[in-house]
Amino acid sequence: IFSWASYPMDWIDAGFGALDNLVNNILPESWFRDLLTDGILAGLGGILIFIPQIAILFFLISILEEVGYMSRAVYLFDNLMRKFGLNGRSIVAFVSGGACAIPAIMSTRTISNWKERLITIMVTPLISCSARIPVYTVLVAFVVPAGVTYGIFNAQGLVFMGLYLLGIVAALLSAWVFHKILKTEERSYLLLELPIYRPPVARNVWLHTYEKTKAFVLEAGKVIFVISIILWFLASYAPGNQMALAEEEAITLAQSNQLDEAATENLIASKKIEVSYAGHLGKLIEPAIRPLGFDWKIGIALITSFAAREVFVGTMATIYSIGSDAEEGSVIDRLASEKNPLTGELVYTRATALSLLIFYVFAMQCMSTLAVVRRETKSWKWTLIQFVYMTALAYFGSLFVFNLFS
Repeated sequence: IFSWASYPMDWIDAGFGALDNLVNNILPESWFRDLLTDGILAGLGGILIFIPQIAILFFLISILEEVGYMSRAVYLFDNLMRKFGLNGRSIVAFVSGGACAIPAIMSTRTISNWKERLITIMVTPLISCSARIPVYTVLVAFVVPAGVTYGIFNAQGLVFMGLYLLGIVAALLSAWVFHKILKTEERSYLLLELPIYRPPVARNVWLHTYEKTKAFVLEAGKVIFVISIILWFLASYAPGNQMALAEEEAITLAQSNQLDEAATENLIASKKIEVSYAGHLGKLIEPAIRPLGFDWKIGIALITSFAAREVFVGTMATIYSIGSDAEEGSVIDRLASEKNPLTGELVYTRATALSLLIFYVFAMQCMSTLAVVRRETKSWKWTLIQFVYMTALAYFGSLFVFNLFS
């Protein structure tokens, strides 16, 4: 997934860069042009670039389903799953969770045992879904330099796989804990028919891949479109005359530190977004996330990504497109080169990227999944328990990793 998708991702990135330049050249300078380039195009470009990775993921899953392997996987994994308080059918939810936790949780309806079904629902969101792919892709670039290989394996791809394995291990261990805590006298059985192996039908694989990718993009696109517009407004405006005061302060600081014109423009942009509505929102939660290595800009992305995890990248793209040199490079390049205007130190270090990766492996950053859990369990108690334990895993995991690599 990580290696095969690199070329089409580069083409999409270049296409959005060209479109951004075209809009800037055609339209006169105005709030509408800023909204179009810094809000809508930046946000959508930040998620559409990951279509190749998501399409490949759904393609591989659809082949597994087409050849008749999934029923055999249920049988093969039943003994292993029972050691963790799960059922062989739980593997269907786990594999489906690699695409999206929502249909995966709904698939647990085939599990007749109440305890096994509840545990499967509680731990399935720990399986890395396709919405996490954009976040992983951006942050893995910070952790592992591009081009490093181990034989036939891409080093970034190995780290990518490691994040998936971490989610699987966390899901199994969490299931074991729930198994020890929950008590029931209900017995569990596995009864199923194994279909014959058959070659995959290309048309079915194509339609499944197309429909799932289309649904993902359209659903994500709706959320990102709205959030990008809101973020553009929040990041471009501030209470009272704080924007003007921030610009004056930045100019004074630039003169006293003898910064050149480009550095001055960056400092002005940084000060403006800091006093903006978005900046105030991020700073409100900054004391809680500062121990994890996160600043107020990441705080904004954490808040918005509760709508859907993939919004994180669109949010960062929107925030970092509001600046003097935003048109140069993709959001990955912008984050990698982000420096403190006064100290010159990198804002996003390896420790910060690792901490953020761990946070997104464990965190329940999806309101839609919570809604489905509430519907399937018919209980706010289990929904709240799931949210709390996953948030605690994410917070303390990130805290440990950040301090380990700082």
